[in-house]
Amino acid sequence: MGTTDKHVRISEESYERLKVRRREGESFDDVVDRLLDDDRDLLAGFGAWKDTNQRKVVEEIHDRGERESAERIEEIAKQGDDE
Repeated sequence: MGTTDKHVRISEESYERLKVRRREGESFDDVVDRLLDDDRDLLAGFGAWKDTNQRKVVEEIHDRGERESAERIEEIAKQGDDE
């Protein structure tokens, strides 16, 4: 960032909203920078996996997670039956 400071007048409501989003150790300038960086085009990533195997990889991870969750639930249910 440049070394020249600019002053911007904001409403009390905007100030309070920024203050709520402020993390420990952050300046208001840091908050504004972070929020502006988070303001990205949600459609920009569509098509990014075209011609890759990423969809398959994500599906495999998802399926594995479902299997592991089902196994944990079954294990917990067995422990409850033993008691």
